[in-house]
Amino acid sequence: MTQAIILLTIAVISAPLLSMIIVKVKAWFCGRRGPAWLQNYSTLTKLVQKTPVYSNSTTFIFRLSPVITMAGILTALCLLPIAGRPPLLSFAGDVILLFYLLGLGRFFIISAAMDTASPFEGMGAAREALFGTLAEATVFVVLIFFERLQGGASLASYLGIHTNAGLWGNAGAAAIMIIIALFMVLLTENARVPVDDPTTHLELTMIHEVMVLDHSGPELALIEAGSWLKLFFYSAFIADILCPLRGRPLDFPLFALTVISIYILIGFIESISARYKLNMVPKFILISFALALFALIFSMGASL
Repeated sequence: MTQAIILLTIAVISAPLLSMIIVKVKAWFCGRRGPAWLQNYSTLTKLVQKTPVYSNSTTFIFRLSPVITMAGILTALCLLPIAGRPPLLSFAGDVILLFYLLGLGRFFIISAAMDTASPFEGMGAAREALFGTLAEATVFVVLIFFERLQGGASLASYLGIHTNAGLWGNAGAAAIMIIIALFMVLLTENARVPVDDPTTHLELTMIHEVMVLDHSGPELALIEAGSWLKLFFYSAFIADILCPLRGRPLDFPLFALTVISIYILIGFIESISARYKLNMVPKFILISFALALFALIFSMGASL
């Protein structure tokens, strides 16, 4: 229990710092120094000190959505076995609850965008709903893949210390396809290039950012912190699969290095590629679904 609390605390504190790795990589590609490493902490401090401003058309849903979004991602992290260690919470069927908690946060962010009565934010909400629905299909195929190989319906049983090595031994090639599919879901769920561009404010290139334009003050701080934690969640999920050697010396530094490498890869992709046209984004997400589905089929063949 104590170890799980310590790891969860480290994850929450380090998430804003880890997201700066992406910014630094992109700045390096442009020949710039980029912002300070602690810029995100400074941004959160400033936002917390500001007074939020509300539109006359908004209701309690607009004020409630940042809180529910943050609560959902924090609960999801409590269910995640960071570096294969036992999570703070674990029970049969927690994988279903976990991803529906993330979906609940998306639902309330979309509802808050619609609550502003702004057609601009409604446009982003419609895109988020479509792309999020497609990404969820990939996630549940991945969960079925783990259930067939590892058994049970708990994330700790999928990514625990004693189960991850067996995954690579039983379905190594399929596991690689699952990792690629999950990385594509990571880019989708966190509004990263090539699905979305988090640094732009142009109408034709905005999905997630357009939905939070009316948020300000501490509520915007919750949304920003939640987005960094969500990025860490998916990165740690992938790193848990990539690091099969658990319970051995240096396994935790190896996990941390893997997470950092994932952030560097995101920054590299955003530096060398552009955002897709909107009609290409569903195809990109469906490719991740196809990869996960083929991995599931291969795992079925391996078990026969």
